Amino acid sequence: MAKTFYEALVARRSHYGISKDKVASDDKIIEIIEHTVKHTPSAFNSQTARVILLLNEHHAKLWNITKEALRKIVPADKFSRTDEKINTFDAGYGTILFYEDHNIVKQMQKDFPTYKDNFPIWSQESSGMHQFNIWTSLKLEGYGASLQHYNELIETEVKKEWNIPDGWVMRAQMPFGKVVPPLPGEKEFKPLKERVKVYK
Repeated sequence: MAKTFYEALVARRSHYGISKDKVASDDKIIEIIEHTVKHTPSAFNSQTARVILLLNEHHAKLWNITKEALRKIVPADKFSRTDEKINTFDAGYGTILFYEDHNIVKQMQKDFPTYKDNFPIWSQESSGMHQFNIWTSLKLEGYGASLQHYNELIETEVKKEWNIPDGWVMRAQMPFGKVVPPLPGEKEFKPLKERVKVYK
């Protein structure tokens, strides 16, 4: 059933209960990613976003890399909780990696020096829009997802494993899968009067 844009905003939540059951075809997932990367805006149309889709053994390998990286910094007597957490991501159908191409960011800084301090900020903002658009689109297809940030812990190993080009900077990981319990609870909202000002 088609949802309105408002309904899509409400439906998108952080789902930590996900499974490997297929909800939509791999071709549909690829279509969502390609459509988002093509049409999500970026400052000066710089198109800095880069996205990698990991499925099957590639998905599992990512979370094994993450687990082993965490094992090096989390005390052994406390690692069981970390292990359980990473297993919830590995339990999903796939993972989407979000990158920004800093080669382009640096070139834009050279080409437009007046705005050089803003290009890294604008790059981050564009990445956030890509993450949100893919996340919401996956939800509309029936997938649940969450956003993770193990960037500094795993970036070097991930770069070697999947031959990530120089200049691509990791921004986030999005494990996704069929929604299973536990489901997210009710969201709490601060008063909109404290968050929105209108002058007319």
